[in-house]
Amino acid sequence: MINEFAPAKINLCLHVTGQNRDGYHVLDSLVLFTAFGDRISVSPDTGWALELSGPYGQDIPQGAENLVWRAAELTIPGGRASIKLEKNLPPAAGIGGGSSDAAAAIRALSKLYPNAERLGSELTDLGADVPVCMSAELTRMRGIGEKLIRMGPPPSLPIVLVNPGVSLNTADVFQALQQKENPALCDDMPSPNDLSHWLNWLNTQRNDLERPAIKLRPVIGTVLAALNAFSGTKLARMSGSGATCFAITETAEQCESLAALLKQRYPDWWVVATQSLTRSVV
Repeated sequence: MINEFAPAKINLCLHVTGQNRDGYHVLDSLVLFTAFGDRISVSPDTGWALELSGPYGQDIPQGAENLVWRAAELTIPGGRASIKLEKNLPPAAGIGGGSSDAAAAIRALSKLYPNAERLGSELTDLGADVPVCMSAELTRMRGIGEKLIRMGPPPSLPIVLVNPGVSLNTADVFQALQQKENPALCDDMPSPNDLSHWLNWLNTQRNDLERPAIKLRPVIGTVLAALNAFSGTKLARMSGSGATCFAITETAEQCESLAALLKQRYPDWWVVATQSLTRSVV
C-alpha cells in the first residue's frame, strides 16, 4: 500500500489578469500548502475501487465521476487499483481539495506502478489547480494554471482555516467578477525569508474573486471581519473562489487562540488551526 498526503491549498493572493477566447480566465497567484489535508492510499486490486471516508466523504461523488477516479484512469489506462480517500477538507471550498486529492492519487499510483503515464497537459484537463498541487512548494501560478514557478519550501507560518459552512461554484464566482483585466503580481516580490517584509507586501496584494464571492455569500465578509479583528492576525484573505478564508498569525499560540475563539463564537463554522507545509509531498 502506498500512502500520500493531499494538503489544503491556499491562494495567498489571486489576481485575475484577463480572459481567453475559450472562456478560461488568466490568473497570477501565489500558492501555499498547509499541514492539514486529505489522505490517499492505493494498493493493487482486480479492478478500480474507490472507498471514501472522513467527515466529508459523503459529500463528494462516489464513483467514476470523482476527480480521483478520473486521475487514476489517466495515470494507469486500463489498469486497476484500490484507492482509499480520507476526506477531511470541505468540498467546493476554494482550497483545492479535489485537485490535491487527484494529484496525490497520481503520485501514489506512479509509485505503485513504475510504468504509469507521465502526465503533462492532461493535468490541466483534470482541473486548473491539479498541476500546482503536484508539489507542496511555495509556487507562483500563472496562465490558466499551467505556468508554474516553484519557489522552494515556504516559511513556517501559523494558519487558521475557516469555512462558514457554505459552498461556492467557481464558475458562478468568475461570472460575477465584473472586471476581468486587473494588474498582475509585482515581479519585485520580497524574499519570503524576510518574513515581516514579505507579509507586509502580501497585504498590498489582492484576491480579485473576494468581492464577487462576498456578493454571492455575504457570510464570507463576516468571516474576514472576524479574522481581521483578532490582534495577532498578520494577513487575512479568502482563498481561491471561496468560501474558505485564512488568517496568518504571528505565533502558533495565537493561531490556536484564534481557532478556539472562532469555534466558541461560531460553532457551525469549520475551523482548523494548522501551519504551512514546509516539506515536499513528493
